[in-house]
Amino acid sequence: MDWTDSHCRAFHRVLAPHARLYSEMVHANAVIHGDRTRLLAMDASEHPVALQLGGSEPELLAQAARIGADAGFDEINLNCGCPSDRVQAGRFGACLMREPRLVAQSVAAMIEAVPDVPVTVKCRLGVDDDHDWVRFLAFIDEVAAAGCVTFVVHARNAWLQGLSPKENREVPPLRYDWAYQLKAERPQLQVIVNGGIADSAEATAHLAHVDGAMLGRAAYHTPYLLHELDVRWFGGELRTRAELLRAYRPYVEAQLERGVFLKHITRHVLGLFAGQPGGRSFRQVLSEGAHKPGADWSLVEQALALTGRDRQAA
Repeated sequence: MDWTDSHCRAFHRVLAPHARLYSEMVHANAVIHGDRTRLLAMDASEHPVALQLGGSEPELLAQAARIGADAGFDEINLNCGCPSDRVQAGRFGACLMREPRLVAQSVAAMIEAVPDVPVTVKCRLGVDDDHDWVRFLAFIDEVAAAGCVTFVVHARNAWLQGLSPKENREVPPLRYDWAYQLKAERPQLQVIVNGGIADSAEATAHLAHVDGAMLGRAAYHTPYLLHELDVRWFGGELRTRAELLRAYRPYVEAQLERGVFLKHITRHVLGLFAGQPGGRSFRQVLSEGAHKPGADWSLVEQALALTGRDRQAA
């Protein structure tokens, strides 16, 4: 949330032409009653892109799904994994792992509302100290019976008390074997594994057991990883970081012409040179200059000039 907006997704699409991109989570009520122009902003270059919804009322989720489909999203995803306090207070996110019937009812309503757009679910393995495989499988089976065939499994529990959202992404132990076992026992389902995936080799290794891998923070903080994976999985030539960033220029300049400030766009590219020579200077130039009036693409070129990476593959 507050990270993978349209500017971010347009950048990630340049890096990974074959990836399926996800929006930040948006509550169904916000989609229905809020500023749709902002919440559902999407550039044509982003496809395929999924809209991730939060909520627990089937009728509202169905309405929001219909709005999302009409806006052009290629998939509607129901979040059953976010552990934050405000999510719990609204009875959605990870706490829905304890209400499989409600999730199934919500999924059924969403599928009925958008029969031509896939409805998927992102979930955890369980909540708090619930480590019951049978209960997890029963959750999947009930939701699958409602029509969901794709599950993104964040392969750790969510602790609803005592851990922050950040700690919930790091402290509960990862158990990828549950996602693997789910695929083995329910081969008709598409199972995508998520959680703690930090490099290309690790992401690729998961493909021996499941249908795909979802990257979260690693994709944002080290976005070149997306490009490495795209080339590794789908072929093509590995491009330099500078080449990829310059391929993003037409989008950036089009947004600047619309009155978007450069800082709202370049905040998403700060990690492109993470761990590379000149990476710190690259971030510093953009961080200090992008908010200034009149900042334009020339600032990006100034930052690139400090990396010295144009001549070699990253």
